[in-house]
Amino acid sequence: MAGPSSTDKELDDMTECSICTEVFTDPRVLPCIHTFCLKCLQNYGKDRPPRGRMPCPMCRKMFTIPPGGLSAIQKNFYMEKLLCLRKLSAGQEVREKMPDDLRRLVGSDMEKATNVLTITEEVLQRLEREKNDVLKHLDGIDKEISSAADKLIGAIRRNKMKLLSEVALIRLKKTDQLETVKQEVEQHKTELESFKSQSETLLSSGTDCDVTRSANSLHDRAEELMKFDVIGHVDSSLPSMNVKFTSSTLLDRKHENLVGTVTEGGQLLLNQL
Repeated sequence: MAGPSSTDKELDDMTECSICTEVFTDPRVLPCIHTFCLKCLQNYGKDRPPRGRMPCPMCRKMFTIPPGGLSAIQKNFYMEKLLCLRKLSAGQEVREKMPDDLRRLVGSDMEKATNVLTITEEVLQRLEREKNDVLKHLDGIDKEISSAADKLIGAIRRNKMKLLSEVALIRLKKTDQLETVKQEVEQHKTELESFKSQSETLLSSGTDCDVTRSANSLHDRAEELMKFDVIGHVDSSLPSMNVKFTSSTLLDRKHENLVGTVTEGGQLLLNQL
């Protein structure tokens, strides 16, 4: 039997990972154009956080890990085509789902992602309304404090400013909480949009080989995205509206809180400045 041709040998060399020296499994391409197996990259950078910096295992050029972690690094679709050619050249049979079935699977996942995307956009609108309500409520607290303080003489102005500072701290804390939740939901929206775009590109431009190689990983990614309960996350993360102002009745004698007090959740706040 004749040995492998030089073309086959070159194809074998091109489709082997330089880390594990095995045939690529889920090849991912770095910004420096070097390609490695996803599992090899994950083992190599297992202690690297999302958005952290990491060197290429081959050329040592630094790159930034995507927000979604190493698993979000761009797939090397060209290398996947070469892997298909290698299988065909070796006479191997691809025992995977038929492309039509996989297209239906991708289409179903894309439809689910679209529905969740719609819900996410509605939740973002709700977050904006909640933020406005928080600010409006706390503005009302400001007015109550100012109204009570204006009835007193200049000697109690420092007490007034202390109370306003407490409200400002609450406003900052609650606004930060809402902004944090909003950023998390927006990040989820971005990931959903990225997934939808990838699915649309695969369905409209991908070959049967592309679909065969990518559908399962896209499906896994879709299932991961579906685990994020947007509404439940927002409901459990929104700050409670439990701030109120209690006016003081001790205007005729010396007292630390002549204007009144600010409480959150029924607990008296101490001066945090």
